[in-house]
Amino acid sequence: MSFIQGLIDFILHIDEHLVEIIQQFGGWAYGIIFSIVFVETGVVIMPFLPGDSLLFASGALSALGAFSLPVLIVGFSAAAIIGDTVNYHIGNKVGLAIKPNSLIGRFISEERMIAAQKFFNKHGGKTIVIARFMPFIRTFVPFVAGASRMNYKYFLVYNVIGGVLWVLLCTLAGYFFGNIPIIKENFSVVILLIIFVSVLPAIFGALKSRKR
Repeated sequence: MSFIQGLIDFILHIDEHLVEIIQQFGGWAYGIIFSIVFVETGVVIMPFLPGDSLLFASGALSALGAFSLPVLIVGFSAAAIIGDTVNYHIGNKVGLAIKPNSLIGRFISEERMIAAQKFFNKHGGKTIVIARFMPFIRTFVPFVAGASRMNYKYFLVYNVIGGVLWVLLCTLAGYFFGNIPIIKENFSVVILLIIFVSVLPAIFGALKSRKR
């Protein structure tokens, strides 16, 4: 099985894999799932790791007593907030090092960085909160915010708001609805729907930009 096939299988059957992780690692399972959220939000080249689906599945298992719901909420929130903070600082450092003639530099010019900085300082809070619910984009936004020199205190406030909201909504959705028979029996379909709904804002945004 290739890496991509294995990753897809892990995401679509994340409930089964989480059970295996709990059985094999016990209490260390918390550290594993928190680390996944941290890397997914904090490392700009790792946006393909499960985010929404991991929170939902963990919430569903906590309703069965496999996890502690308060520990999940606190741990996931901390991982998400710290992850975005790290990503911001990486963007802040790497943004300066991007060469104008490099492949990335052709897309992220100084003029675009200045424009991005103005945009984030004016609308950045809303962008950071909304991006939390969009796979791939939530990994890229804090990096761009840092690279465009968005005010860090301003970023941090919305980082905390967005991170806590994201964790609460996804984890509690799994806790209250994840073990309903029809959802439990069609968990892979539910995960696909979660991913699809998450990327809808990005699709609509792309269509609007194309029309303009």
